[in-house]
Amino acid sequence: MSPRARNLVFIDEVEIEVQAGDGGDGCVSFRRERYRPFGGPDGGDGGRGGDVWLVADSQLHTLLDHRYRKKYRATNGQPGRGKDCNGACGRDCLIRVPTGTVVFDTASGEQLGDLVADGQRLLVARGGNGGRGNLHFKSSTNQTPRQAECGEPGQGRRLRLELKMLADVGVVGYPNAGKSTLVSRLSRARPKIADYPFTTLVPTAGLVAVDAERNFVIADLPGLIEGAHRGAGLGLRFLRHIERCRLILHLLTWDMAEEPSADALIRRFDSLLEEMSLYKKKLLEKPQLVAISKMDLGEVRQVASEVERRLSARGFEVMGISAHSGHGLKELVQALARRLWPEN
Repeated sequence: MSPRARNLVFIDEVEIEVQAGDGGDGCVSFRRERYRPFGGPDGGDGGRGGDVWLVADSQLHTLLDHRYRKKYRATNGQPGRGKDCNGACGRDCLIRVPTGTVVFDTASGEQLGDLVADGQRLLVARGGNGGRGNLHFKSSTNQTPRQAECGEPGQGRRLRLELKMLADVGVVGYPNAGKSTLVSRLSRARPKIADYPFTTLVPTAGLVAVDAERNFVIADLPGLIEGAHRGAGLGLRFLRHIERCRLILHLLTWDMAEEPSADALIRRFDSLLEEMSLYKKKLLEKPQLVAISKMDLGEVRQVASEVERRLSARGFEVMGISAHSGHGLKELVQALARRLWPEN
């Protein structure tokens, strides 16, 4: 199974503290050697403090490690020495984070960067410069300078890391719509499945094989409810992950306590679109596909054709599926592949 498809403990938001290294102090030293009458100042410069970098790693899928380790520090630069010897520079601190991590300065709220490519680096704290030794202060009027500079302090910051899952297909729907069941049938992911709302508390990704050469990652995202754009339910944590998906799969199903009707299902669909639009209108510009679930039930099949006709008139591709019986799942995978690889 691909590492991207593993079902892991998923932490998508943490705060950490980073501290770059201080620069080393410059040295006050004088050259005093036998048979060298023209001695003088020879104090070296202090070494530069180490920087703190964030490095994107595609093999990581969660910010779990940073939930337990909150402080990261680069090493300080070494002080200068005599005989014009400069101090060693401090070692950089490299912090590995999953691809898809967005970095914010906690104090100012400023977004510092967005790590979306494997190996991408972001400088988040700059090390202090080393101080100059007394050699730099020699002049015609000051032959024996007894002054040197102190090293500069390294930059310190408190950062908020937010992970936006990188997935090809994001499954969107109301709580208890069957998203987890669908993902488990299409891939080898094993999300939690139960008959109560908000079973899925964190996104779960699975790898779906199209053919011998192509596969894509599908993500089971937490359920969406009215007011999610204001933080209701899992709210913004849910909507944040949709931003990274290349394609949105709307999974529509009826509340089994209600009588199936085309009007009711379309209202639920429109509610999903409205919440996405209120969060960010650009979400609606992504390719979208609609799947109507529970097609193994006769009462659902009776009104599904009406829903398909009305949504198709609005430009949406609609398919009927049943994760329980397997009806339409192969066709759904092919339809998703056509959207992901339109040139094929």
